[in-house]
Amino acid sequence: MTRIITYAIPSDASPLTVKGFLRSKGYSVQNLKILKETPDGITADGKALHLNAPLTPGSSLTVRITEEVSSENILPVELPLNVVYEDDDLLVVNKPAGMPIHPSQNNRDNTLANALAYYFKVQGRPFVFRCVSRLDRDTSGLTVIAKHYVSAGILGAAVAAKAIRAKEIFPPKENLSSRDPDKTIILREYLAIVRGSVTPPSGIITAPLGRKPGSIIERCVDYENGESAITHYRVLEEKNGYSLLSLILETGRTHQIRIHLKHIGHPLVGDYLYNPEASPSRPGVITRQALHSHFLSFTHPMTGERMEFTAPLPEDMASLIR
Repeated sequence: MTRIITYAIPSDASPLTVKGFLRSKGYSVQNLKILKETPDGITADGKALHLNAPLTPGSSLTVRITEEVSSENILPVELPLNVVYEDDDLLVVNKPAGMPIHPSQNNRDNTLANALAYYFKVQGRPFVFRCVSRLDRDTSGLTVIAKHYVSAGILGAAVAAKAIRAKEIFPPKENLSSRDPDKTIILREYLAIVRGSVTPPSGIITAPLGRKPGSIIERCVDYENGESAITHYRVLEEKNGYSLLSLILETGRTHQIRIHLKHIGHPLVGDYLYNPEASPSRPGVITRQALHSHFLSFTHPMTGERMEFTAPLPEDMASLIR
């Protein structure tokens, strides 16, 4: 895979080195190290440049991203794959519930990584799995996969900028990304279904999270040793004894939504890990935690364009509030 990106240096640009310019575009130190070692990785008007070379106003800077090796330990498997968006730098996928993100000891051939490895194989393209925003196995919805190391680095930095000042985003729900005060971050809205009427109908859950003693999987609220965790919620609808919630996270702790909702007395419907007794009133309707990554907005790592995507509520969740 070769991805060539050309930047036009404005004629009135302030003096900058190649390194300074690319760092301003979000390229990491590791990205620059790889490009430095790539033949013709960085050129200007056809001439190879060192990272410390000054840029000439009015010139064109070309970056050549090359990857020829695929992830060796990911088996290509033909699995359902709902690609919502794709370009030369990334994909947005609507992941179904029940599909793990990456292979593990008990899930070697049924993951999103396996499906993508097959997707790229049939196209004759190398594939390195770089999922930027991961979801639990039984959480459905939108996630982003970077196609090369530069887009992965830039998007990864956006994920690391976790604090989103969600109080400035709620309310209203409309045009969430236009209300995002920091355009460099990835903004995600989740939809969740819980039992009962949530009071107050909107608020902020602040409870630090840590590992549950004796478990390698479960987390718990831990005010002594836990890491800060903040979840903003808002009730969208109440029906059939359930509440549909919109949630935005300021932090991205493992199982954060699941634990926080249990913490306020409204665990996710179908969450058999954290609330095994909270089964749906209509058995067989839903067999996983009722959590869906519904809305995703981020700045494109290469073009700088703000992107927005939505994925409708899956049938198993929608049936509870119909």
